[in-house]
Amino acid sequence: MGRGGDVDAAGALRRFVREAGGCAVVDGGLATELEAHGADLRDELWSARCLLSAPHLIRKVHLDYLDAGANIITSASYQATIQGFQERGLSRERSEALLRRSVHIAQEARAIFAEGSSKGPFATHGIHHHRSAASSARCPVLVAASVGSYGAYLADGSEYTGEYGRSVTKETLKSFHRRRLQVLADAGPDLIAFETIPNKLEAQAYAELMEEEDIRIPAWLSFTSRDGASAASGDPIAECAAVADSCARVAAVGVNCTAPRLIHGLVLSIRKVTSKPVVVYPNSGETYVPETKEWVESDGGGASETTDFVSCVGRWRRAGAALVGGCCRTSPATVRAISRALREPDGDAASPDDDDDDLPAVAVL
Repeated sequence: MGRGGDVDAAGALRRFVREAGGCAVVDGGLATELEAHGADLRDELWSARCLLSAPHLIRKVHLDYLDAGANIITSASYQATIQGFQERGLSRERSEALLRRSVHIAQEARAIFAEGSSKGPFATHGIHHHRSAASSARCPVLVAASVGSYGAYLADGSEYTGEYGRSVTKETLKSFHRRRLQVLADAGPDLIAFETIPNKLEAQAYAELMEEEDIRIPAWLSFTSRDGASAASGDPIAECAAVADSCARVAAVGVNCTAPRLIHGLVLSIRKVTSKPVVVYPNSGETYVPETKEWVESDGGGASETTDFVSCVGRWRRAGAALVGGCCRTSPATVRAISRALREPDGDAASPDDDDDDLPAVAVL
């Protein structure tokens, strides 16, 4: 299941980042775009509902992000779990097939884009206008299999608090995620993105599962924060990042679905405990209200406009971020602006940790 030869995951991802121009671009919000294309996501499966009802819309959104300049696209599996599908009456076999399908849809979008069938300004035939003269082709696109937290399955907002209750232990979390991780790895993604992790306990569960299942597909652990100093649960972000640093199979560590105003300080804290690449993909700056399942304006000046969001990118990059994208309520317009900001001559794309290595790059590279 996605078993490769022994590899330094962080070194491999570092190589990919260099090939991407010094900072790789991650895609943006999926659910927001699916809704913009007419999908009804008022469901506990959220964006994963479209794996059943509208897979063509998922492919369309992936292509929109590739057109916008994304180097990494994430599968529509964040809210997709075997347990969640079975609660909807699907068989275990069908549930596992849908998990695999989420990765395959992203791979299909990548293939279409590579063939030049997608006509946006960042399609293969036009990319040279946005890259250095030394680059004769766009950096390969990676597909990341998204793994949402246990709280995402619960659909009660606990992915933003980490409050799972005392009965939920590390073994509980490993049991919940194990088969899902095996199935997603079998589908052949280039990366595994453990996203919106609210506490250290779940990070430890992921790291142990990667080892126990001998999964050698590079992964990243990405936490969510409400205060800029800790994960949502209150566990210090440095302690959470140290979990990622200690696992050789984890290639990068970072934060997502967090207000843009908090990102800079979090990157600095993470960089103090790890030399692995740092990934950041904030939300729009709004706050999610689980009771109404709505996003509302935040107190504290969250950056809700694309221009404000993108104005922070250079600062995050200088702090040490190596992969930058968007999360909830961001769009292809956000990602296009990020990509252009990073590719501009004064975009400060040089890595702060520019030690060269000759390690092979990940997966399809």
